[in-house]
Amino acid sequence: MTTRSVGPKGQVVIPKHMREALALKTGVEVTFELREKEIIIKKPKITGDYAEYFITTTSAKLKKPVNIKELIENETNERNSLC
Repeated sequence: MTTRSVGPKGQVVIPKHMREALALKTGVEVTFELREKEIIIKKPKITGDYAEYFITTTSAKLKKPVNIKELIENETNERNSLC
């Protein structure tokens, strides 16, 4: 069991080995659940478009959403034109 102190703003740092085990990176949202006298922290399940989830939670480099279907179609057309 790992112990952490609650900071002045109510913040607690999740230990590194636990963040790595759940792939919790900066920007990933977690959910909190209160069970009697316990706080449960969960990584939410991804629903919907994974690319949109990735863009909004882990990638500070992307400035706008990427249309993967369009990228694949363009790449396919480009490769076909080389034949």
